[in-house]
Amino acid sequence: MFKFKLSTTIIHITGWLLFLLLPVLFLNSGNKSGSALLLFSSPFYWLFAITYLALFYFNIWYAIPAFFLKGRYLIYGVLVLITFGGVFFLQPFDKLLVHNPRFQQQMEAAATRQDSVMQAAAQSRPRIALKGFDTVSLPFGPLPNQDLRMQEPIKKQFKLNPLWEHSKPVDIVSLVLFFIITALALSVRTVEQWRTTEQKVIKTESEKVTAELSFLKAQINPHFLFNTLNNIYTLSVMNSKHTSESIMKLSNIMRYVTDDVTRDFVPLNDDLKCIKDYIDLQKLRLGPKTIVTFNITGDTAGRQIVPLILMSFVENTFKYGISKKEQSEIVIDIKAEVGSIIFFCQNKIFNRQITERSGIGIANTKQRLQHLYAGKYMLNIREADEFFRVDLVLKDG
Repeated sequence: MFKFKLSTTIIHITGWLLFLLLPVLFLNSGNKSGSALLLFSSPFYWLFAITYLALFYFNIWYAIPAFFLKGRYLIYGVLVLITFGGVFFLQPFDKLLVHNPRFQQQMEAAATRQDSVMQAAAQSRPRIALKGFDTVSLPFGPLPNQDLRMQEPIKKQFKLNPLWEHSKPVDIVSLVLFFIITALALSVRTVEQWRTTEQKVIKTESEKVTAELSFLKAQINPHFLFNTLNNIYTLSVMNSKHTSESIMKLSNIMRYVTDDVTRDFVPLNDDLKCIKDYIDLQKLRLGPKTIVTFNITGDTAGRQIVPLILMSFVENTFKYGISKKEQSEIVIDIKAEVGSIIFFCQNKIFNRQITERSGIGIANTKQRLQHLYAGKYMLNIREADEFFRVDLVLKDG
């Protein structure tokens, strides 16, 4: 979050520096080294800068979140019209343009050229001498049969100062910049709101998955822990040489389930070791009527997997695929192929309520697969020929 705010701040600072340097680049006088400093010291430059800074952050921090994003479009439209009127009245760009040294030099040069042209035109007019008067110039040749003394004097056309002549009732550039800044503020604030909403959704989904994972761990632990401890107790009473080994396997499983699975992905070998220890401990309570086939093939080194995804199906198989009265068989096969991990398990159905009782765990696993393997897995759960089968393919990358 801190990095995101820092990057946003840097983007804002960089963007405004570029925006405020544009007048310096376009209005700076090339023949004076200190003209840029004169422009920076001009109050009209800071009027221009503060006007659009205030407009942007007024929209970002107040108007858009308080009214636009809450659906109060009429009030937001009124605020836009008010700020539009303020920019229309201030004319920040027009005043900056008129009062910068480069523009003043250009206007003075244009006025000088115009005066030179007028003087040259006056000198080229015909001149006549009247009795009792000095020689005068006329704008045109003498008219026949016309008393020149009755002619009105030449009227010189009145012209405004070029600086005032440039000033117009509407500052088009300032208004265009107003719409650009307002649209930019609206876009930035809307994108920030969208990202915030998206982060909240992701956080909510993550918390949901974490809660479901905790529930799944709680679903595995009590039943398994109770039976395993009873089996280890029996081994200790019988002074079995497998007692210490069984305690170590149980310890490894509990450490993996409570600590390692906090990560989204874990080494495949760690997950397979947990499954192997789990199956070995389950065999302690199984009688001769149950046959367990467990195979791992392929290169598992360096592979990653979501923790407890496979364990949830293995645990479900041992929980509902064993009968104390009938012959039962459990098959678990895991293949590590290039680009994918293939899992298969099968057990005989002894209770027609198996799918209902195991529905919560399977639904939980499907949600975790969708969250962490979206578009990269294939899951097929089916019942056929009195067997419950699960085929799962997890794709790498």
